[in-house]
Amino acid sequence: MKYKSGSVKKAMIRPYKPEDNERLLEIFRRNTPKYFDKSELYDFEEYLNERSETYLTIEMDNTIVGGTGYYVDSDTKSGRITWIFFDPAYSGQGLGKRSVQHCLGLLSKDERVEKFMVTTSQLAYPFFKKLGYHVTRIEKDHWGEGLDLYEMEKNNNCI
Repeated sequence: MKYKSGSVKKAMIRPYKPEDNERLLEIFRRNTPKYFDKSELYDFEEYLNERSETYLTIEMDNTIVGGTGYYVDSDTKSGRITWIFFDPAYSGQGLGKRSVQHCLGLLSKDERVEKFMVTTSQLAYPFFKKLGYHVTRIEKDHWGEGLDLYEMEKNNNCI
């Protein structure tokens, strides 16, 4: 059942807190195996342990509905969006677009960032294409069987 009351404008994007962990892991599991391979759960937990200061939690009506990460990769001079996912009951409400735009706003202020990059799958790449990203590389079954890697990027027009 999809959640229909409220709107993306009511969504709150805030820094991740350790007490968000269990709910985010629950939401991650709800997106497995459709969007994530089960082996990626460990990678996500590791990200939260090592880079929690760059992870954002998204809430609607005081309920955690998803999250997204961002960081600067100095080697590629890129701002990266990572680990973006939402409770399936909240899909189609513009939360992904708002979350990515929020992260790009933060990343565009960093003078080291020349471009924006994301690694995703064939299932989510159309979403990023709509946001102006283009495919730079595809690798079959990278994330797991049936989940191909789509590396995408776009220019940081804010520099």
